[in-house]
Amino acid sequence: MSYLRNLRCGAVALVAALVIAFAASLSAADILDDWDTVKPPPRPELKAVTLQGSTTALLILDLMKNGVCMDRPRCVATIPNVKRLFDAAHAAGAMVWFALGGPSNTPADLIDIGYTPRDGEWGAPDSVDKFFNSNLDEKLEARGIKTVVLCGTSFQGVGISNALGASDRGYKVIVPIDCLSSQDAYGEQAAVNYMFNDGPNAVRTHTTLTRSTMVKFGK
Repeated sequence: MSYLRNLRCGAVALVAALVIAFAASLSAADILDDWDTVKPPPRPELKAVTLQGSTTALLILDLMKNGVCMDRPRCVATIPNVKRLFDAAHAAGAMVWFALGGPSNTPADLIDIGYTPRDGEWGAPDSVDKFFNSNLDEKLEARGIKTVVLCGTSFQGVGISNALGASDRGYKVIVPIDCLSSQDAYGEQAAVNYMFNDGPNAVRTHTTLTRSTMVKFGK
């Protein structure tokens, strides 16, 4: 009996040792171990869009001089594209609204696009989601807006947050990739992959990826 008892005890100890060793092997690995093997997704398809000025709003998000856009070379590079899109939207009678986020939340600190927002055309929400705790949705509804165009910085912050916020509220979302920058290319790539591959269905089905030169406005 003692022999069988010792045998059983030995078997239990062996199984326990194997379980501990297996658990240790699992704990030694984590998601970082796979990162070097990741291949970037294919470049997304960009689509030309024609927008009705009366039902479209151009949202220019956090393009501030101090502490934000001017400190990000990729953001500075988008400014001519934002200006082009703003001029087209303004000429078509589209609604334009500015989110002034940064150390100084005033129109004077907005990066120069040849226009200074007037009262009612800007807000300073304290969140990357500009719909949160603001009257942006009410302003859009009052103008009969159906589509929003997102420009600004950063893609992985205000881009994703406001694409989610707008699509959840039933708006169509247009994202010109040359008007919505991140601090680096990886942030932009990750944001686009989330929006169009991994994100909620509302974002994937309500959002169109384009570039500024592929956007046209009608009256």
